[in-house]
Amino acid sequence: MEILRKIKLNGANLIALPVIAITKHPHHSEVSALIQILLIFTVVSIAPSILIMMTSFVRIVVVLSFLSTSMGTQNMPPNQVIIGLSLFLTFFVMAPVIGNIYHNAYIPYTNKKIGITQAYKRGVKPLKKFMLRQTRTKDLGLFVRMAKLKKIKSPQDVPMYVLVPAFVISELTTAFEISFLIYLPFLVIDLVVSSLLMSMGMMMLPPTMISLPFKLMLFVLVNGWYLVVGSLVQSFK
Repeated sequence: MEILRKIKLNGANLIALPVIAITKHPHHSEVSALIQILLIFTVVSIAPSILIMMTSFVRIVVVLSFLSTSMGTQNMPPNQVIIGLSLFLTFFVMAPVIGNIYHNAYIPYTNKKIGITQAYKRGVKPLKKFMLRQTRTKDLGLFVRMAKLKKIKSPQDVPMYVLVPAFVISELTTAFEISFLIYLPFLVIDLVVSSLLMSMGMMMLPPTMISLPFKLMLFVLVNGWYLVVGSLVQSFK
């Protein structure tokens, strides 16, 4: 509440100073609403980083990008299609984790059964469990040593700032291993076509023009999208 106070000096009014009286409001609903809005904006601002670095998105998008490169189809399918497919596959893989977080953390918090701290602990637990299943022990140990954490009794005790980079490099390693296996048959086709063209003296003809139809035919005959997407989804433990 603001009160105007006049200061008198030698009988003359000089200035009116605002005085702010702070009183404790009996209800904290406005304050809690502001905190919730602040938390929502914070989560929205870091949501892209959470989606990329703490889910299955990295492995899926890297493998699909390598698949497009190995086929030599010149950005076909377009990058927008690859990223869109990667997003929906990520939501498919992460659906059990998201459902666990929603039912065990978000719903009790919105019903005011638990506080924000307990909701965070409940929400992080299934996400950390998923990340630990995909993280190699060697990669996790590397960041634990660099962080100089000595009181770690189990992987569940590893803080998120240590687990996230270990999880990301493990995902990149797995993605490169899968991409290598996908790249091999297309590489063999390129080598065979290049050798045939060299033996026929057709050095000015780009080998990719001849090998591309054979790559597409091989990919269609073996039902490539079924195999690649199925293997990707099943690669998550």
